[in-house]
Amino acid sequence: MPADRFRLTLAQLNPALGALADNAAKARAAWQQGRTAGADMVALPEMFITGYQTQDLILKPAFQRDAMAVLEKLAIDCADGPALGVGGPWVEGAGLYNAYWILQGGKVVARVLKHHLPNDTVFDEPRVFRAAPVSGPYRIGPLRIGTPVCEDAWHDDVTETLAETGAEILLVPNGSPYARGKYDQRVNLMVSRVIETKLPLVYLNMVGGQDDQVFDGGSFALNPGGALALQMPVFEEAIAHLDFTRGPKGWQAERADLEPLPDAWEQDYHAMVLSLRDYLAKSGIGKVLLGLSGGIDSALVAAIASDAIGAANVRCVMLPSDYTSTTSTQDASAVAHALGCRLDVVPIEGPRDAVGAALAPLFQGLAPGLAEENIQSRLRGLLLMALSNKFGEMLLTTGNKSEVAVGYSTIYGDMAGGYNPLKDLYKTRVFETCRWRNLNHRPWMQGPAGEVIPPRVIDKPPSAELRPDQKDEDSLPPYPVLDAILERLVDRDQSVAEVVAAGFDLAVVRRVEGLVYGAEWKRYQSAPGTRLSESAFWLDRRYPIVNRWRDQG
Repeated sequence: MPADRFRLTLAQLNPALGALADNAAKARAAWQQGRTAGADMVALPEMFITGYQTQDLILKPAFQRDAMAVLEKLAIDCADGPALGVGGPWVEGAGLYNAYWILQGGKVVARVLKHHLPNDTVFDEPRVFRAAPVSGPYRIGPLRIGTPVCEDAWHDDVTETLAETGAEILLVPNGSPYARGKYDQRVNLMVSRVIETKLPLVYLNMVGGQDDQVFDGGSFALNPGGALALQMPVFEEAIAHLDFTRGPKGWQAERADLEPLPDAWEQDYHAMVLSLRDYLAKSGIGKVLLGLSGGIDSALVAAIASDAIGAANVRCVMLPSDYTSTTSTQDASAVAHALGCRLDVVPIEGPRDAVGAALAPLFQGLAPGLAEENIQSRLRGLLLMALSNKFGEMLLTTGNKSEVAVGYSTIYGDMAGGYNPLKDLYKTRVFETCRWRNLNHRPWMQGPAGEVIPPRVIDKPPSAELRPDQKDEDSLPPYPVLDAILERLVDRDQSVAEVVAAGFDLAVVRRVEGLVYGAEWKRYQSAPGTRLSESAFWLDRRYPIVNRWRDQG
């Protein structure tokens, strides 16, 4: 290209953690697309060659050596064509760094080392990486590029140093996981960097699921002044070619495609579908099963699973007892039929009676209660795990965030399973998500369009059906009240006094707080699940199991 033009190919792709050769093959394919398109440089996200986050795997010297060897080989394979920028580890002396490798002409021509290491929410990078001095810009053809790696662009010192040392554009490779509202936060911060430096900025984000985290892509480019020049899709792999031209005021990005951004309901749903799809695919699992109770939570999980891997790969199992209503049986059948999933029925009365008989000498003279109720749930877990073992189908759990928060679930019963898409979705959002899915269908959904969750399932009072006429509200505050309290206590870390000042009853707030702390031991043993917020249970919120402190406000 002429000296006043530069084409940058952005590869918003989905790596698999630890699949070094597969990730390198993806990088080579993207580089080839850029080469065909006449690119000067092809860029991939932060730590792409290893996948992200590696957690303590990156501390293994053998893994470090393998990753760096793959990058050196990638430089040779991509010698004849555009430069390639790709994230990966770098070891220098006793230091291990989160690095961005610049490959050109068969060689490693530069490495940019991450300066600011995040140590909040799901990140504890200082545990594994060393903070490096700020790296300067590097030249590719006519252009001097500054690369603040992810967190480095959230602080003004790195971008200011790059601008002062001659950078003409900023290329920011990221492994930034999804959380509700995170996209707006990213854009606002990057606009600040653009205004401060007066440089164009490209924000290139990873896409795909890794354990509980979902990287949502949504890469974009900004021109000086903050105008949007490119918007890539969210939650989907994409490659875009972005042209820069140099004029009297310096380099500018030419206007490219601006993909529309879906609303928060669609983004949450897509996150749950993608996280489950990748958790299965990257683990080598092709089929799932779940207990379909006729209630709203299991119905939503069945829909998510069908959209993730197709209804033909989803087995639903109804496990009725004599407390199961006819309505629930009919509703479970209606959900499975609407989705096109297989439905098996395995009654639990016989196993329950057998367990009751075995325990009768020890339980003699004691009134039936919670222990007998939980036997039913644990028998369901046992039977579902037996099916999982027999047929190689991973069991999904179906508890929502409200239940997970207060421990309204049975350990080794309905908590049994390998993954929980609803783990960070409050019950009140479950209702609205079901309504959204009934009204919307997208090309990335493998399940059927239309009303897949009957309105009666959404509208009926929630019940565990472990005793006659049981309702959730017999044991818990109404879900709108419970979720509002939990959102303040868990998501916003408010004190009891602050929650009460917002209009909630003191006794109810204290009870909910006690349930949250008291359920920590259950959450410690629970299945991983999709992270939708910055207050998800696991890495975002790390509390002790044994804890006698309670807020006396």
